[in-house]
Amino acid sequence: MQELLEAARAGDQDAFGQLVEPWRGELHAHCYRMLGSFADAEDAVQETLLRAWKSLDGYDDRGSIRPWLYKIATNRCLTLIERRGRRELPVDVEGSGEVLWLEPYPTSRLDWTTPETRVATLESVELAFVATLQHLSALQRAVLLLRDVLAFAAREVAELLDTSVAAVNSALQRARAVVGSAPTQQTTLRALGEPAQRDLVRRYMVAWEAGDVDSIVAMLADDAKYSMPPQPQWFAGRAAIRSFLVEGPLQSRWRILPAHANGQLAVGTYLLDGDRYVPAGLDLLVLRGAEIAEVVSFLEADFAPFGLPLELPR
Repeated sequence: MQELLEAARAGDQDAFGQLVEPWRGELHAHCYRMLGSFADAEDAVQETLLRAWKSLDGYDDRGSIRPWLYKIATNRCLTLIERRGRRELPVDVEGSGEVLWLEPYPTSRLDWTTPETRVATLESVELAFVATLQHLSALQRAVLLLRDVLAFAAREVAELLDTSVAAVNSALQRARAVVGSAPTQQTTLRALGEPAQRDLVRRYMVAWEAGDVDSIVAMLADDAKYSMPPQPQWFAGRAAIRSFLVEGPLQSRWRILPAHANGQLAVGTYLLDGDRYVPAGLDLLVLRGAEIAEVVSFLEADFAPFGLPLELPR
């Protein structure tokens, strides 16, 4: 590392790339958890690396460069949160006004994880967890992630955030009280097993392409929710969801492809438009046991990061 650092300080951009590349993936996931936006996370990581490149001379090269990069990234995220506020899902919005919506995260971007850390990392980007994080103060959000997700010590977090250990411990206690310890989707998915997961997605896809509302509704929990950010309205319960589907989406023809987002099951939906099918939304499926407890259809999701084609032939 020392040789790379000295070369980078001398202006070698390739050496700098080798120095920071091992941490790029986890920095991206961290910025997503902080900001709730894939696009904002991309920008935050780019800004982090640019600032790191420009300030290498001021880096105190004791040990790994990882904590220093996290300091820059976290502070960049804190600035963005202050400017833009938190992101929401329709089911969490109270009142009216302009809202920034939570965005999905491609599970494929977590390919940097090891087998030992993968489950915990997947849990840390699950949609429900990231949505809950948005209701913490910026400081509480940063402290919880740095302490409980990334396992930095309280003293290290205090140094990264330029605050005291007492302030870190206080923020962590309050954050944990909000986040709680609800069962994760990874627990549900492991209990279902791979064959059952594939079968559930297959049945969901077949029902949508056939316009079979009865089969779709039969897969839902009694109290299921259905939302479509950036549309603010959402539907609760089988009857309301059924009426919405019959009167709206199922009037059209669809093609559906399997996907993964936020470590959870998802599908890419394509709407017939002339002689082709075009992207219409990324549906993230939240499970409770073998039932679908919630569908969050991200109508403006960019399909490319999820490995989905940008159109399908008729």
